[in-house]
Amino acid sequence: HATSQAVISTLPTGLKVVDLSADFRLRDPAEYEKWYGQPHAAQELQKEAVYGLTEFYRDDIKGARLVAGTGCNAATGQFALRPLIAAGVIDLDDILIDLKAGVSGAGRSLKENLLHAELSGGTHAYSAGGKHRHLGEFDQEFSKVAGRPVQVRFTPHLLPMNRGILASVYVKGDAKIVHQVLKKAYENEPFLRVLPFGTLPSTRDIAGSNFCHLGVIGDRVAGRALVVAVLDNLTKGSSGQAIQNANLMLDLPETEGLMLAPVFP
Repeated sequence: HATSQAVISTLPTGLKVVDLSADFRLRDPAEYEKWYGQPHAAQELQKEAVYGLTEFYRDDIKGARLVAGTGCNAATGQFALRPLIAAGVIDLDDILIDLKAGVSGAGRSLKENLLHAELSGGTHAYSAGGKHRHLGEFDQEFSKVAGRPVQVRFTPHLLPMNRGILASVYVKGDAKIVHQVLKKAYENEPFLRVLPFGTLPSTRDIAGSNFCHLGVIGDRVAGRALVVAVLDNLTKGSSGQAIQNANLMLDLPETEGLMLAPVFP
């Protein structure tokens, strides 16, 4: 992060770029400075950047020169919630995203808490209390879909595994309607699979692949639903998404090079 703005500004204007950093994800430079702690250094480029959540910005991505890859956590939460917000079937003021991520989701920087000896055998919440930077993406995208401010509660947890994300998303709404909306929204998407009602996915189902699986189940209290979404942060959450977007930008089949089956065990 904070390097792509300077680098991309020097590239030929005819070159197509998919940026995996956070430098162009937030459309409002003030929001970028709020979440990343420094002024946006390429505001003119920001105006042409397209947010890279493929399934929801497909047409814009096809004609884009610069696509901003999403955060892996942000993608997972959005796959669970965007269709529900758009359909108006959940309470927008009572959304909780409880997310578990493998250690690769925290990056490759040399930090003591990411050492195997420190992480193995335990788990912990991080960037809790509304501090995680991907909240900027949630605020931007959910508010855009809803047409009014939406602020979700979001707490990520780091698990002692290499890769994978599992998000448990708690909403108020009829569970079967929630399932129907998601199933309809993704019925023609090659990489998004909605499981039968009451069946919940596991990270092992999508490891090493560009797939995202979603499951919905009801609660003992009527009017509550749980949506569980899983994806691999290193593929559908980043590099696989980048290839999917590049395929669109280059007028190639969207699934080119991405139909690998999940790897388990």
